[in-house]
Amino acid sequence: MADDRPPSDRRGSAAEDAALRARLRRLGEQIGALTPRPKADDGPSAQGRGDPSNLARALRLSSEFIAGILLGGFIGWLVDYFLGWSPWGLIVFLMLGFAAGTLNAMRSAGLIRPQDK
Repeated sequence: MADDRPPSDRRGSAAEDAALRARLRRLGEQIGALTPRPKADDGPSAQGRGDPSNLARALRLSSEFIAGILLGGFIGWLVDYFLGWSPWGLIVFLMLGFAAGTLNAMRSAGLIRPQDK
């Protein structure tokens, strides 16, 4: 779009470019001053980068939560289909599956101590 201007309007472009570069450099310095620097002894895993265990943990938590809901829904559908309680079996077992999935995810995250056997 800047090239669409007539040649007479492009005279100040070098000065504008220099001013823009100076503003961008100052802005970069200000952002750099506000960004926390990692300590020398901290590796990339301290910032959460490059550590595949974080992704594995997130996938494990989400899969346990989803599995509880799906299993509860499936059991509820079976109860409805064979006992004819439609839709109460599905509603009740979906809520139970949600509660079980939440409890399992919290146990895996270490927020709740596992039950002693």
